Amino acid sequence: MDASSTPPLTHDELNALVDGQLTAAQRAAAMAQVADDPLAGATLQAWQDQREALRGLHQKLLNEPIPETLLAAVQRSTRERQALAPWWRWGGLAAGVLLAFAVGWTAHGQFGHTVPYAAGHAARAGLAFAHQASLAHAVFAPEVRHPVEVGAAQQEHLVQWLSKRLGKPLKVPVLSSQGYELVGGRLLPGEGGARAQFMFQNAAGGRVTLYLGALDGSLVAGKPANAETIFRYSNDGPVPAFYWMDQGFGYAMSGPVTREELMRLAELVYQQL
Repeated sequence: MDASSTPPLTHDELNALVDGQLTAAQRAAAMAQVADDPLAGATLQAWQDQREALRGLHQKLLNEPIPETLLAAVQRSTRERQALAPWWRWGGLAAGVLLAFAVGWTAHGQFGHTVPYAAGHAARAGLAFAHQASLAHAVFAPEVRHPVEVGAAQQEHLVQWLSKRLGKPLKVPVLSSQGYELVGGRLLPGEGGARAQFMFQNAAGGRVTLYLGALDGSLVAGKPANAETIFRYSNDGPVPAFYWMDQGFGYAMSGPVTREELMRLAELVYQQL
């Protein structure tokens, strides 16, 4: 099987590669695929960097004893002592308390208050989505000859193709009021499904990209129909991004522009989509 017919590595396979869970033969095969896949290579490098950063950040915490107050809170919330006895013997409860503390501490540091698990999960997923959008922009925006798979001249075909692959009717937003015209788009792999990327360019050659795709349904479960869409800014990547979630879909506008310009573009996209 040649490289062109080999399916791209999934996120599970990239995770296994980062975590050292592959055999020597599997690792060699995966690294060969990464060498031929710029997006997979950028994702792998970013995850390896994040892993090392997190290890350094939480090393002291992982070596500290579990606070008595947290242990007491778990005990108070547990009605069936006998059901928890095996976890005490095997260390599972201690690990669970530490995980809850680490998640709560991280959420507190990032958002200024402790967030419920579901909200924290959605926030982390949103940040991951924005990071993937930023990586995709960094990989394809500099391309001169092949920045997109389907050019703007075939916009109708592009929209039909990506709509079919993403399982949702799509449309290309018009950004000419901000000086940007469509270059084209492409299909990309994403966490749990396909992603689409639309690329736009201004008269000076500057490029921005719109990255979109379906999100885990649990992230939007219970959201009121009239709930306001919240735009969030992320600079956790090669270029900054404004991202938002709406009706089970994630959207991220990325590019090496000012925060104000990126926000104007994101709002314009939102109004049209």
